[in-house]
Amino acid sequence: MWHENELAEYLDIRYPIIQAGMAGGVTTAELVAAVSNAGALGCLGAGYMNPEDMRKSIRQIKQLTERPFGVNVFIPEVPKVSEEEINKANDWLRPFREELNISEPPEVKQPDAHLFEKQIEVIVEEQVPVCSFTFGIPPKKAVQQLKKEKITVIGTATTVREAIMNEENGLDMVVAQGSEAGGHRGTFNGGFEEAMIGTMALVPQAVDHVNIPVIAAGGIMDGRGVLAALILGAKAVQMGTAFVTSVESGANVRHKETILKSIEEQTVVTSAFSGKPARGIRNAFIETMAEHEKELPEYPVQNTLTKTIRSEAAKQNRPEWMSLWCGQGPRLSKQRSAGEIISDIAAQVDDMMTFKL
Repeated sequence: MWHENELAEYLDIRYPIIQAGMAGGVTTAELVAAVSNAGALGCLGAGYMNPEDMRKSIRQIKQLTERPFGVNVFIPEVPKVSEEEINKANDWLRPFREELNISEPPEVKQPDAHLFEKQIEVIVEEQVPVCSFTFGIPPKKAVQQLKKEKITVIGTATTVREAIMNEENGLDMVVAQGSEAGGHRGTFNGGFEEAMIGTMALVPQAVDHVNIPVIAAGGIMDGRGVLAALILGAKAVQMGTAFVTSVESGANVRHKETILKSIEEQTVVTSAFSGKPARGIRNAFIETMAEHEKELPEYPVQNTLTKTIRSEAAKQNRPEWMSLWCGQGPRLSKQRSAGEIISDIAAQVDDMMTFKL
């Protein structure tokens, strides 16, 4: 059977399908548990979570499923950003705040240097089966700490070189994130422009250059994408956008509606919202801020500066100013339960595997 391979066996899942750990509230406990209960691997996007909320969500997931699941965290970044850069960005953002009746710009605080360590501690203490990382390579201490507890460690790469770096640093598996993927680019070795490699080109080259299992990501929305990735040599797929519009997703209703009504030509890679390149649906905020993109503060500072704008825009039903993360396959999105999405994908692959010319 197509779904019976070493990665699925290793992770103790029926289908080699991983739900991407999308941070910011999309990956509710209900979504993660529904995906795992359906035979795939649900994943909590904990990149922005403090340790207390993270632990609470993990325990909620455990109450809803006895199946394996994962938690995704971000490699910390502490860029050097001047007050002048922050002031300029706030000037450009002022019209949005005024329109939304936001009185003051948020305070930019120094990132908690120990947040990442505390997140790892929670994952270890709660014995989460899988921990994945985005935006870089985790410190060797963290990798050793997790593997000592028999927790599977998965990295992210947008180039073959990054995949090799993941293997060299002891990660068990690596997600090859193609340029079609929605949300933030995982590039950490060089500029993102040079790392905009499509999934179909990236996956087989990564497979040929690393010995750890490669997980394909980017534009995979149905059984055709899953089977194509497996034929290219991937041992599993990671899917994000496909689950954003699911019933259990915590995405804002307007976010879901916009994806369901969009086409592939409407997505764009922008740094306007967070200071880090990310693929989403083009809207007025992106278009207005485009001329300033190269001067915006780096992530996570810009992300902090736009946080209240994004949250208020969602509350006030203004999708034109929301970060509508989406991959390049929006036409393939469905508003169904996560379990139905997975069962449909499995049935599609089964049908294709039995098809004979």
